[in-house]
Amino acid sequence: MAEQPQISLSILKKRWLKFKTLKRGYYSFILLVILYGLSWCLPLLINNRALVVRYEGEMYFPVISGYHAGAEFGQEVPGEAIYRELKQGWKLDNSDNWLIMPVYPYSPYEDITVQGNKMYDPPSRTHWLGTDNTGRDVFSRLCYAFNISISFALVLTTLNYILGVLIGGSMGYLGGKFDLFFQRIIEIWSSLPMLFVIIIISSIIRPSFFLLIFIYTIVNWIGMTYLMRAEFYREKSKDYVAAALSMGQTNFKVMFKHILPNALVPIITYFPFSIIGGISALVGLDYLGFGMPPPTPSWGQLLEVGLQNISKAWMVFAPVGALFVTLLMVMFIAEAVREAFDPKVYSRLR
Repeated sequence: MAEQPQISLSILKKRWLKFKTLKRGYYSFILLVILYGLSWCLPLLINNRALVVRYEGEMYFPVISGYHAGAEFGQEVPGEAIYRELKQGWKLDNSDNWLIMPVYPYSPYEDITVQGNKMYDPPSRTHWLGTDNTGRDVFSRLCYAFNISISFALVLTTLNYILGVLIGGSMGYLGGKFDLFFQRIIEIWSSLPMLFVIIIISSIIRPSFFLLIFIYTIVNWIGMTYLMRAEFYREKSKDYVAAALSMGQTNFKVMFKHILPNALVPIITYFPFSIIGGISALVGLDYLGFGMPPPTPSWGQLLEVGLQNISKAWMVFAPVGALFVTLLMVMFIAEAVREAFDPKVYSRLR
């Protein structure tokens, strides 16, 4: 019987298969992706607004349309309708009106001003992780803060990598005066006390998600720039670069079509660690009071409230536990990525 020819797998395919064999990192990656995907559906899962309301023969979708006054549904409350009470009232009255609430019918923004909410309410069947110092539900705030933290870290890391590749790659490939000029810029920029710069800017201008992204981007691009400079400087002396230039390829094509694919190992390897840095940076700023403006859900703000009220154990363990589990999963992913992209395993790439 003739032997079947062996199919040669690409390097990326081999690395992906190696990554899958590292179960701790692989399952952490799958779980984190699923949780992050679900976090974008939180308004449908965790919200104090009804998904669907049928009142007097008409259909309403408050979770999409937004604000509806209580008077619209015959509820005698000031301001927006309280859908939880509305549902209970219709059920007791055997009314033909009905509504469907999300799985967890509490918003991260409703506080003690909403009837029935209490400050420092301990964990219960109603509030799974209790309430904070303003009567807001801790579990819903943890979930929404997860989405904000991961999104912040992803956007920040992506922008840092784009700047690092563009500036660092140009420094390593072009060299000369261009390289010397940016080295002096980086030396001056890195000597500034960046934490104080961030705090000063945040205290002058009301911080927002994109403002914090901008501030941290202009601060954190230096590390990846130096790394990419070293990678491009080493790769430009290889024979394939000389061959590409001899064929008339432009410097731009040589840099990003030929050199960059061979310099992806450090980019991919350091990506999870950059995510950890981005999450920690946002939590730290929120804890100090210079991060996301209230009442935006934030792990740092929950941690700060919990440490001020150390006797309320749930207020301490909830944000610490969420932060610990998230960073642990990212660390497992980073460990597996570093193992799968080890250049010693596939040395023919180097």
